[in-house]
Amino acid sequence: MKGTQAISVTLLMSFLVLATRGKDVSYRMQEEDSTQILTYQGVNKTIQMEDGDVYDCIDVYKQPAFNHPLLKDHKIQMKPRSFPVWKDTQTFPSDSFSQVQPSIIKCPTGTIPILRSNASSTIATHNIDGLKNDMQWERAGLRYIGDLFGARALINVWEPKVNKGSQDSSALWINIENGRGQHTDRMGAGLRYDGYSKKSCIDFNCPGYVQVHHNVAPGSRIQPSSIYGGVQKVVDVQIFKEPTSGHWWVSVNKIPIGYWPGGLFKFIRYKGDFAFWGGQVEGPTAASNSPQMGSGQFASEGFRKAAFMEGIEIADDKGWFVTPDISRVKHGSSDRSKYTADGFEVTKDLGMRIFYGGPGSKRA
Repeated sequence: MKGTQAISVTLLMSFLVLATRGKDVSYRMQEEDSTQILTYQGVNKTIQMEDGDVYDCIDVYKQPAFNHPLLKDHKIQMKPRSFPVWKDTQTFPSDSFSQVQPSIIKCPTGTIPILRSNASSTIATHNIDGLKNDMQWERAGLRYIGDLFGARALINVWEPKVNKGSQDSSALWINIENGRGQHTDRMGAGLRYDGYSKKSCIDFNCPGYVQVHHNVAPGSRIQPSSIYGGVQKVVDVQIFKEPTSGHWWVSVNKIPIGYWPGGLFKFIRYKGDFAFWGGQVEGPTAASNSPQMGSGQFASEGFRKAAFMEGIEIADDKGWFVTPDISRVKHGSSDRSKYTADGFEVTKDLGMRIFYGGPGSKRA
């Protein structure tokens, strides 16, 4: 690593996003301009899903993570040695919403599923980390400032409309950072839609993320989404640091699917000092011709109409997932004419919750 270069990686999974920024930044930038269809060595099996998505089952030790020079001799950890404990346990009314599951990809043990990349999916997460200067962005949601070792929430699943054919995207996600300015490490996970494929996916083009689960992977679809005024769907997304190894794990509905090795980072290697829960739109026209965020409705619409995140928690230095100190939490929007964040509350049953989203730019 040269100087204090930071790293950003983004993980998106068909409604899940993965992002980070750190030591591999210059390595990534060399690869981001490529739009060719990627091929992998060690393909054990190819699976076509009912929805048309095609996955290659790749030998776990031949996955793209090992293209990263810092992981040349990395030994894969197949599962976390420990999980943060839920200290502020919530019980949710069964008629409020239901948990939606990612697609199950039946890859053999010893392999991991990778969604085949193509011209539409290669742009999936390249710029969420803000590496390119021509990217515009807007945000609405909740932020926390203070030490943390993980973040989690129930993400309300929606399908925001993004301008067809654009390179913009709209994400519902959780973000952890440490550092300042250009010297900031970032990682994030959540749900995302773009102007090409209209679905989210993980970006295996970002070297460093190690996939371990052979049935659940970034890129798999999470359906159905919520219905305006009707049934609400959620997915439980967690990012947490496993203290023994120092790896930062990602889990979906409490299933650990993979991790970022701690050695990839400089500033976030030991802990984060900032977290964000909410929506982000980004791309060449994300601010000038902004797409929808969340459900496409302003936060004031409330439950069953506006997007929300619920059960918002951080992992502390004792290995507990706890509700953040409200004195360290603020909510807001980068442009309230397009998106809002409102309805912030903390209750015994729901934990910490925020509504967010909006229609974006006014259409003629």
